[in-house]
Amino acid sequence: MVLVACYALRGSTGFGAAAAMPLLGIVIPMKVLAPAWTLVGLVASVTLFGQDRHHVAWREMAKLAPACLVGVLAGLYVFTVLDSAALARGLGILVLLYGLHSLWSTLRPLPRWNLSARVAAPIAGLFGGIIGTAFGTMASVFFAMYFDTLRKGKEQFRATMNAILLALVVLRGAGYWAVGEYSADVLILAGVALPLMFAGIFIGSRIHTGLSEIAFRRLVGGALIASGAALLVRSG
Repeated sequence: MVLVACYALRGSTGFGAAAAMPLLGIVIPMKVLAPAWTLVGLVASVTLFGQDRHHVAWREMAKLAPACLVGVLAGLYVFTVLDSAALARGLGILVLLYGLHSLWSTLRPLPRWNLSARVAAPIAGLFGGIIGTAFGTMASVFFAMYFDTLRKGKEQFRATMNAILLALVVLRGAGYWAVGEYSADVLILAGVALPLMFAGIFIGSRIHTGLSEIAFRRLVGGALIASGAALLVRSG
């Protein structure tokens, strides 16, 4: 149910599937979960990219790519030197902080980035690559902050988000393969998750939530806080 709900969110907005990671991380070791999630994310990104490719802002993609590649290499190093418990704690802290940020932003509007695209792009690309590879998720947070400064329309936002996540997951997947992270357990988990992912995307492309934007963001923020805290307790 967690996978279906989160990929339904990604199918309708372009991001959101990462919300499942802290919940799954409570019961699945991060060394297995992150590579498996990458394989599932690859299939999901290809599927969504095929639907939205005509709306991709390729120029913005090009600005993110170089720093994102550097971030992937740095994140891969972090992933290989930390054990599953340390990775879980790191993800728990990250998700908890982002949940608090999301919830607070619904109570008091936060200032937007006052950076030019030329400066914001490498920052978002670098941190998206590092965090996305080290923890197998949350890269979309940094990309969304960057795209938000560009004031893109909903279709272009979703399409470009899916495109950059596709590029990232290919780089990340190649990195995991290069260091030998694709064990039998990883492949089995990915195989089990794929049908649930497709169900979520199918549902997400056909439904619209009745919640207001503020109510939706509060719901997501609260869920992230709860799941991040639970992951910290479990990994501690």
